[in-house]
Amino acid sequence: MIETAYIREVGLRDGLQMVKTILPTAHKLAFARAAAEAGIPEIEATSFVPPHVIPQFADAAEVAVGLADLRTAAVSTLVVNLKGAVRAFDAGQSKVNYVVSASETHSLSNARRSTDAALEEFRLIVAERRARGLKATVSLCCGIATAFGCTLQGEVPEDRVVEIAETLARDGADELMAADTVGYANPRQVGHLFGRIAAATGGLPLAAHFHDTRGLGLANVVAALEAGVRRFDASIGGLGGCPFAPGASGNINTEDCAHLLEALGFDTGIDIDALIALRRKVESWLPGERFSGGVSRAGLPRTFHRAAARAA
Repeated sequence: MIETAYIREVGLRDGLQMVKTILPTAHKLAFARAAAEAGIPEIEATSFVPPHVIPQFADAAEVAVGLADLRTAAVSTLVVNLKGAVRAFDAGQSKVNYVVSASETHSLSNARRSTDAALEEFRLIVAERRARGLKATVSLCCGIATAFGCTLQGEVPEDRVVEIAETLARDGADELMAADTVGYANPRQVGHLFGRIAAATGGLPLAAHFHDTRGLGLANVVAALEAGVRRFDASIGGLGGCPFAPGASGNINTEDCAHLLEALGFDTGIDIDALIALRRKVESWLPGERFSGGVSRAGLPRTFHRAAARAA
């Protein structure tokens, strides 16, 4: 039986937080709807952060409400504190993604709090969800940023990452994601860490967030697949990065990731040609930005067939 692998499109959040152009709300909504039409199963559409920190997301509530009727893809949003989570709950978001940095230095730079304080903040978010009676209808995904190293701190102990994952799982996370925020990971490291996280968290769904900063993004996807991961973040055209982590450039490219997964026999449900058409539109909206990707440049191989078609 053919296996499914899931891609969450993070271009509207991780991708846009680094670009110079403030994309109009209407374009963001069109981006999300086109991604859904192309078969993307989940779209991280915005981030509820203070507009003075990242002006790109001043329209977060408008984007969330504008996609409330989207039925062909799940819509999620990123938050970094309780206040952001309250705004996301108020906007009717059914999936909220929270981030804890395993690097103390990055946590202080990105969230203005220690890692332990960020873990305590998550407990407050879980309590708020419970108080609102939303446990059955709103899922909480927790990302562990800088899980493979940090440009500010350097080494991030693997034991600390596993400890954070255990704590988040115990405190109420519905899904865990390990993030290579600055593109430091290598395939051996990825396989080992995800194996440890899986063993420590008792079958909780795991996701991976890789950056292609040093050209190892897709190799790390393969390593994560071998460790049992089936959920991946990716960004149209490889847009993205973290404004609070020097050198954090370039998410893995959605088109290339979908091509890899399909070529390896995993059903993504994604129309890659439709993704490339969306990429061209996004490129026209964001002149001067750096886009990456091999499939958009060279096209799909003549021998390429989607996994579902090969299995039929």
